Amino acid sequence: DGTSHSAILRPASPEFTIPLQASKLEVAADYWLLGTIHILEGIDHLLFVLALLMIVPGMVPLLKAVTAFTVAHSITLALATLGMVHVPSAPTEAIIALSIVFLASEIIHKHNGQISLTERYPWLIAFSFGLVHGLGFAGALSEIGVPQHEVPLALLMFNVGVETGQILFIMAVLSIWFFLRRLPVNLPQGAWRVLPYSIGSVAAFWTIDRVASFLPLSV
Repeated sequence: DGTSHSAILRPASPEFTIPLQASKLEVAADYWLLGTIHILEGIDHLLFVLALLMIVPGMVPLLKAVTAFTVAHSITLALATLGMVHVPSAPTEAIIALSIVFLASEIIHKHNGQISLTERYPWLIAFSFGLVHGLGFAGALSEIGVPQHEVPLALLMFNVGVETGQILFIMAVLSIWFFLRRLPVNLPQGAWRVLPYSIGSVAAFWTIDRVASFLPLSV
């Protein structure tokens, strides 16, 4: 009768039976789940959030920073998905990796007694890099595809799914941090450097690798 139906097939459920009526609920549930899975599998996005948690002092500034990050990536995710903004994925992924390198260095500056830019203006840094991370989310969403008759709903629920995964990750990190602080363990001096240097090293490798993918270096 001319109506359209949309579904996502997965290895666990590779079949789809066309219903008598299209279900908005199924589209919403599918794209919410996809958004949640994408952020939880996106190691680069999670490392950015982790580094942000290590820099921003206090719950109120942290809440403002996370909110700014959410608002920013929601804007670019919507604009890119609706075709109003187009940025090549390779440079976008390189900048995302570089943003993690920047935050890793900010962690070190903070522990060395320097007031870092991120510590002074956490919401501004989170918002600025959040715009770029939103383009990365849009690239993933474009690969999945969006049902043309339910673009606003799919876009909204994918973004809600991203936020769900982000909140779950933040809660997990804070819970682990609270537990570790209760342990009677004396760490060696300088042990705090392990995590920021590890984050920065991985992100630096990603940056070089992603830049090389679109800017080949001749020897």
